Amino acid sequence: MSALLDVRDLRAGYGPVEVLRGVSLAVGAGEIVALLGSNGAGKSTLNNNVSGIFRPTAGSIHFDGEDITGTASAAIVERGLIHVPEGRRVFPNLNVRENLELGSYRRARARRSANLERVVATFPRLAERFAQKAGTLSGGEQQMLAIGRALMAEPRLLILDEPSLGLSPLLVEEMFNLIGRLNRDGLAILLVEQNVAQSLEIAGRAFVLENGAIAHQGAAADLVDDPGVKRAYLGI
Repeated sequence: MSALLDVRDLRAGYGPVEVLRGVSLAVGAGEIVALLGSNGAGKSTLNNNVSGIFRPTAGSIHFDGEDITGTASAAIVERGLIHVPEGRRVFPNLNVRENLELGSYRRARARRSANLERVVATFPRLAERFAQKAGTLSGGEQQMLAIGRALMAEPRLLILDEPSLGLSPLLVEEMFNLIGRLNRDGLAILLVEQNVAQSLEIAGRAFVLENGAIAHQGAAADLVDDPGVKRAYLGI
């Protein structure tokens, strides 16, 4: 399987504080790869460097064979690497439709209407709230909106940062079902989560990040039975 995203020996942090210490991982076309780890392990730092929000201090990031290390985030979006950040980050004072339309600002603008129809077919609740301000939506609806906004850009690779955070158990199940459905439609996904058990159920491969370094990696089915993973993350 060819690597759509290839991160090699990445080092990054904030000022003199190094958070990532030589992280390497890859996501192949059409697969779900889970990046797991506790809060503070460096998951969001990795996402922010891959998506161009910050620039790494060492290492490389390739997307579809092209070196995008240090490339501006807008240019990375134009290539089809789309990041749904932790905390949803919707525009609270804009309505649902306006938030969705902004998703196609940098990419797929010509197909905005068709993509809007596809998004509301995926998330019918959003169609019912087109005129409602995003800041008044429930947490689950805001997560739907954040993912829907990302889909407006026709992503080739979707980075989902903690999509289940703060959701009820029922909505968490719904969210993971949605992720599986998007992947079955051919979308490559880097799933960045603290919810280890459900992530390993849905992913093909997984990496476990601890203190800024990859501590475990392999097929998701194998990591479920890994003694270190079971002890640290599954409570077994």
